[in-house]
Amino acid sequence: MDDRQISVARTCLDGAESDMMHFAQIVGVLMEAGFESYAIDFRRAVALYYLPDGDSAELPTHRIATPIAASLDTARLQAAIREAQQRVAGYSYKGFCEKAASAGCAGYVVSFIGRRALYIGRTGETHIERFP
Repeated sequence: MDDRQISVARTCLDGAESDMMHFAQIVGVLMEAGFESYAIDFRRAVALYYLPDGDSAELPTHRIATPIAASLDTARLQAAIREAQQRVAGYSYKGFCEKAASAGCAGYVVSFIGRRALYIGRTGETHIERFP
């Protein structure tokens, strides 16, 4: 992975955390730079960006304050996802992360080639969201 790609990943992460970029923009920019997926780990406060050849970069993210619930509440998680998709008034990415953690989400993986996001609970429970 070259310095330009790492810079693109950092720009996208900063854009999410500052609410300057939304999900569709981030996906487009990362795909253009050659990435095939990324993952967010709430427990470790890291983001991982993956290239098709297996190379990856790890970047620190903000720490969530909310404890991750013991089990995945998909209804609450879906409500947080819908707020993000609709960019409702008052939405913030950091707020989304807090709501996801309180709904039992320990992290998520976004696959560009699979056109889906996989949300993972502490016990391995999953919720899949497809995107266009």
